[in-house]
Amino acid sequence: MRILHTADWHLGKRLEGFSRIEEQKEVLREICEIAESEQVDVVLIAGDLFDNFNPPTEATELFYKTIKRLACNGKRPVVAIAGNHDSPDRIEAPDPLARECGIIFVGYPHSVIHPFSLECNLHVTRSDAGFIELQLPDSEIPLRLLLTPYANEFRLKTYLGDGDPEQVMRELLASCWQNLADIYCDDKGVNLLMAHLYMMKKDGPAPEEPDDERPIVHIGGAQAVYSENVPAQIQYVAMGHLHRQQVVDNQPCPIVYSSSPLAYSFSEANQTKYVMLVEVEPSQAASHRAIPLSKGKKLLRQRFEGIEEAVDWLEMNPNVLVELTIATDTYLTATERKQLYAAHDGIVTLIPEVFNQNAPSSKLSNIDLSKGIEELFTDFFKFKHTQEPNDRLINLFREALASEDDE
Repeated sequence: MRILHTADWHLGKRLEGFSRIEEQKEVLREICEIAESEQVDVVLIAGDLFDNFNPPTEATELFYKTIKRLACNGKRPVVAIAGNHDSPDRIEAPDPLARECGIIFVGYPHSVIHPFSLECNLHVTRSDAGFIELQLPDSEIPLRLLLTPYANEFRLKTYLGDGDPEQVMRELLASCWQNLADIYCDDKGVNLLMAHLYMMKKDGPAPEEPDDERPIVHIGGAQAVYSENVPAQIQYVAMGHLHRQQVVDNQPCPIVYSSSPLAYSFSEANQTKYVMLVEVEPSQAASHRAIPLSKGKKLLRQRFEGIEEAVDWLEMNPNVLVELTIATDTYLTATERKQLYAAHDGIVTLIPEVFNQNAPSSKLSNIDLSKGIEELFTDFFKFKHTQEPNDRLINLFREALASEDDE
């Protein structure tokens, strides 16, 4: 069985004032071409289909056109789950029509997809809350999928818990996953897990997150899920949320973030983006291969000591989006700004790194806008109060960011 794993499309996302829709059209066309050339049997999209709860019309149209092509009238089923940027209700709304095209949407961790059959010989043969079993048109092997769309810790406990408010989220998920695996996942089929959350190896280094995604972690006491929480029956875990392609662990199976198809923040500057091609058969270890994506503009961070040096570089690199820092002992003049913007139409952010030798030592003499929002908050607090914010203030700030994202 050949499976294409992709995630974090963020359709409709803008980078400051720059629309990315044309780049998204190009890279989604490339993903369709990969699915066709590699003759994959099924496509998994692991959340963050859109960039917000109310995506623009052009983003919605692009999404449905793309998944219709990927599904190939049900011959190549597509299974997509909601991420933290998606509205679960919006994701599930077109399900009755999408199902007729071989497209399955899952918005909530406790959603149930009732069994159905299509003329193309695609069948959902068994289902449960957070689980489906597929019989694919050209395969006699059943595909079992444990599905965990994004939900914050409180909602996960509400959807999946037993009423114990003290139960740790990772223990709750591990118990639910194991229960489903024990009931449905024997060695006669292919057994996969798809989830949109933050997963890491216990006692290992924490995977790096893009700036836009940081509030999902450790909000309201939420904890990362560990790779050891994955049931032993699972052969591959298709993850969404982190935008850099990475293998979290190879035990009990490959646990993989496929990456976003485009770089969406300058914390992803100069990253290559991928989709994952997974090959697996019953009772055997899955193999996976990262296929690089070539479409879309690179995001680059550049720092220069002078205007002329910056202009020369900009003219030599026209087809990129740039976060440009100019080191200077005074603020940039209107003439200098005009010169820089005339040299390149892809300057997203222009940062004057101003060093004032006469500034009091207790005050910040420059602002590094390449930092994440939490670091900038800490710097501002130190600037105003000459001390770092305590843990309670940091947690309140994270809660505020998370609430803004949920809205």
